[in-house]
Amino acid sequence: MTYQPFLPEAAAGAISPRHVVVPLRRVLDRCRVVIGEATAVDHAARTATVRTPATEEEGTEGIRIEYDELVLAPGSVARTLPIPGLAEHAIGFKTVEEAIGLRNHVLEQMDIASSTRDPAVRDAALTFVFVGGGYAGVEALGELEDMARYATRYYHNVRPEDMKWILVEASDRILPEVGEEMGRYTVTELRRRNIDVRLETRLDSCADRVAVLSDGSRFPTRTVVWTAGVKPHPVLAATDLPLNERGRLRCTAELSVDGVPHAWAAGDAAAVPDVTAREEGRECAPNAQHALRQARVLGDNVVHSLRGEPLETYAHKYAGSVASLGLHKGVAQIYGRKLKGYPAWFMHRTYHLSRVPTFNRKARVAAEWTLAGLFKREIVSLGSLEHPRAEFELAAGGKPSQDPPHNPKGSS
Repeated sequence: MTYQPFLPEAAAGAISPRHVVVPLRRVLDRCRVVIGEATAVDHAARTATVRTPATEEEGTEGIRIEYDELVLAPGSVARTLPIPGLAEHAIGFKTVEEAIGLRNHVLEQMDIASSTRDPAVRDAALTFVFVGGGYAGVEALGELEDMARYATRYYHNVRPEDMKWILVEASDRILPEVGEEMGRYTVTELRRRNIDVRLETRLDSCADRVAVLSDGSRFPTRTVVWTAGVKPHPVLAATDLPLNERGRLRCTAELSVDGVPHAWAAGDAAAVPDVTAREEGRECAPNAQHALRQARVLGDNVVHSLRGEPLETYAHKYAGSVASLGLHKGVAQIYGRKLKGYPAWFMHRTYHLSRVPTFNRKARVAAEWTLAGLFKREIVSLGSLEHPRAEFELAAGGKPSQDPPHNPKGSS
């Protein structure tokens, strides 16, 4: 299980990637853990079809798991648009693999820029385009730009002003969760760092390694990061459960699937009524703050249901939002109080340290942050991890993989 709010810091090297992930077998020691992908759920028959690594080796369709109670929490995936070149050249920011791949990619682009004599190649290598001004895009951009700026100390011919960092947002502001005032402050802070923030602008194409924006700008680039929204996990469409117009599961305030006995849901995939909202019909926002709290109530309610006890209502008044913009930089709005700079960054770390699951991960993350204050930042690229057999193939007389090491999971 990945704690997604820590992905930007993992990408920047502030947290080890393995400490962003919680080992389910250790935490759920009394459970049977099946590693695989759920491809269909037939709740009427109480069965789920799961494709596992073993079924792929065997060439079978998948295993069928029977159940009494169904809990769905598959989260969300990136919401893409039919933009030329997007599927071929962009990378998302939803998984730890994408975060580490992007970190390696940025450092490798700096290596390319440092060693090439071709100004066009150098310019494209040092141009980084992020699409989407929500949490994922702004935090990923802020942390990676901060890391790359620090890394230029160790490159004799790459300076911070040589790099182009571009944030593209279709609406007229970024980070709407922290309020309009803090959103404007974030734009000012990013621009002060020489980051090109383009509001009311869309990505029209990224074919042929050229990002074309709706305002007519063209940026040759090898890096397009897509964080322009999410959508419910596709597995929900392969169930016989009721979905709303956005593809999320229709749920009650008790976190059961509306009108369906023995089915429960939480997190990004669940449309849960917000009983604390003043406006009727509002749903809980799909974020980590609600998901973690919903999980606890859902677990209790499953037990209450089996025992024939009354169910708890999920009610959490939104406390506010925090966002990191890099080391010692951040914005926050908590219970109406606005914070920026170091206090907001400290609040961001304190809050998420308290929420990351298990004491083991809390202790390890805290230890890493402590050591980071005593030693210099890590600027090591582990891009070779994506092609672990390349050197052995070369030693064995074969040809190493032709896939470019600077291309993390489809980025260009």
